[in-house]
Amino acid sequence: RVAVVGAGVSGLAATKCCLDEGLEPTCFEQSQDIGGLWRYTEHIEAGRPSLYPSVISNTSKEMSSFSDFPYPEDFPVFLPNARLLEYLRRYAEHFGLREHIKFRTTVVSIRKHPDFATTGQWNVVTEADGTQVSHVFDAVMVCSGNFSEPSLPLHCFPGIERFQGRYFHSRQYKHPDLFQGKHVLVVGMGNSGVDIAVEASRVASKVTICTSRGAWLLSRVFEHGYPWDMVYNTRLTSLIRNNLPGPLARALINYKMNQRFNHENYGLQPDKSCLMREPVLNDDLPSYILTGRITIKPGVKEFKENSVVFHDYPEEEPIDIVVFCTGYSVSFPFLEESVIKVENKHASLYKYVFPTHLQKHTLAVLGLIKPFGAIMPLTEMQSRWVTRVFKGLCQLPPQSVMKKEVNEKKKNQVQWFGLSFDEVLKTEWVVYMDMLASFIGAKPSVLRLLCRDPWLALTIFFGPCSPYQYRLGGPGHWEGARQAILTQWDRTLKPTRTRVPAGSSSSFPSLLTVVGFLLLLAAVIFGF
Repeated sequence: RVAVVGAGVSGLAATKCCLDEGLEPTCFEQSQDIGGLWRYTEHIEAGRPSLYPSVISNTSKEMSSFSDFPYPEDFPVFLPNARLLEYLRRYAEHFGLREHIKFRTTVVSIRKHPDFATTGQWNVVTEADGTQVSHVFDAVMVCSGNFSEPSLPLHCFPGIERFQGRYFHSRQYKHPDLFQGKHVLVVGMGNSGVDIAVEASRVASKVTICTSRGAWLLSRVFEHGYPWDMVYNTRLTSLIRNNLPGPLARALINYKMNQRFNHENYGLQPDKSCLMREPVLNDDLPSYILTGRITIKPGVKEFKENSVVFHDYPEEEPIDIVVFCTGYSVSFPFLEESVIKVENKHASLYKYVFPTHLQKHTLAVLGLIKPFGAIMPLTEMQSRWVTRVFKGLCQLPPQSVMKKEVNEKKKNQVQWFGLSFDEVLKTEWVVYMDMLASFIGAKPSVLRLLCRDPWLALTIFFGPCSPYQYRLGGPGHWEGARQAILTQWDRTLKPTRTRVPAGSSSSFPSLLTVVGFLLLLAAVIFGF
């Protein structure tokens, strides 16, 4: 029996994977419906993520789908939150997940059973309608997300206590009407910050984004008009990125990021070019900077009654409203600190999933990671691995080995990304997916496919590393995986080619035909 905490993206995947492995999941969801982050509500609910109605996915539908359940071809390439929620509801219905979910039920506490050392069991206390109930579970999958507890470090902003205007965390934002005719300051330059700044600039008198670090800016529309992640996350590009010497890799990324526009000219260049930075996805910011709707400034030095002073800028800037886009804290209020300890928004977990010190590995945390790619197939892959660990079909290394790897990983992440906010949670999408897939025997072999299905091998290596690749073989094999891979560009182009004859197809495969075989041979020689 497995307790699943939360019925968002991770919780649905966890519940489905438990069923696939013959386990008995019970999913506890404190709200009245599934969807987690992607279920929009006009009012902010305590303990739940909150999003604004204009939110659109940052990853494309083909790269974001669960690996055995493609999006309908008529869905847009990047999904408004309502369409993504519709997909999740279809997924839950198709695999019969709702009957395993207990709605309006809050997990109050999860504690080790008295005989945990031998059984690995957990005492789980839940509350529904004011009544608490205690359960015993053989394993626990924590899928509660990390977008519920806003991080608002006001002590880092001198003078905020005397500021007479309005300020709030981005979690409270819903509509831009409150910015009408105002001078607005957005603190922080993540995806939410830029989204809110763009929306505010359409009605505000002036909008300023302040960032002490800068950021790389990507558009959803990438090279040749294709979705960014279908071009960026391929096996070939991942192989190149991860085998180049560090300085050369960083120089390549600098070059690629500045191809569309020079970030320095727009005030966006990351402050430490030697460190990797998570890109921000937005299609409008450069043009809004060019047209004067948005101004980029350095970090806040201090607030005054009705203005703000920036570092290295002597003059004050009048401000009416401040939106703090300062991220979220990670917490597990239902768990004891002895089970999972969070420091600097980071929990020391083996492969971002398992606590390293438990005598029995019967508790896993899903989704506590920031990949350069889609989170949905990644949490599904985590779930596939975790359920097989629970069943004893996959073994974890000794505690000492896991602890050593976690510490080394953290040190390497600091060197690449810098230790600020949740940078240590970032990871390379293809590498991480392949690693977990290899644990369960589901990683596709390009070499084997080259002999018996060369066209599929070419598509897998040079094309997008779509989630269907991890259903071609091994546990959870899906008969439709090959067809899903070969038709992924058709589903991508279908909703955009609305006045082109249906018989037209993507030019991407023809490119593979011309150069594919020779490049694959070279990659095999040097990469495998």
